[in-house]
Amino acid sequence: MTQASPAVVTDSAYLTLHYRLATADGTDIVTTFAGNPATLMLGQNQLAPFLEQRLLGMAEGSHQTFHLAAAEGFGERNADMIQSVSRATLDENSAPGANYQVGDLVDFAAPGGGRFAGVLRELGATTCLFDFNHPLAGKPLMFEVKLISVL
Repeated sequence: MTQASPAVVTDSAYLTLHYRLATADGTDIVTTFAGNPATLMLGQNQLAPFLEQRLLGMAEGSHQTFHLAAAEGFGERNADMIQSVSRATLDENSAPGANYQVGDLVDFAAPGGGRFAGVLRELGATTCLFDFNHPLAGKPLMFEVKLISVL
């Protein structure tokens, strides 16, 4: 009797898995290992595309850890993404009475539609300094996956 080959992840697979995204030193950013596994469909933006790419070709039942350089994850930090924004622009695009503090992640309406977000680095009377880099930009990451089922 021949054993059937385990199912393999494709770009439109439906998966049940445990996963963990952590900093290179092992500090968890998100993990499902302590609770219920995640169920998701690839190609639906439920995981970042660079994480989905690591899953392609994995066999059902496999358990793997990927070490990602910063450029393979959320990219390198970009100094051009640190921008001054006028206090008037911040006030116009904020909820009434918002009381932002340095370190807050602030969500803005983008010109022409859409949204973008930045971390407030300095709050002045007339200008504010924002870092629009992803908070994990410039950081190497670890992505651990235990693939439970593939449909």
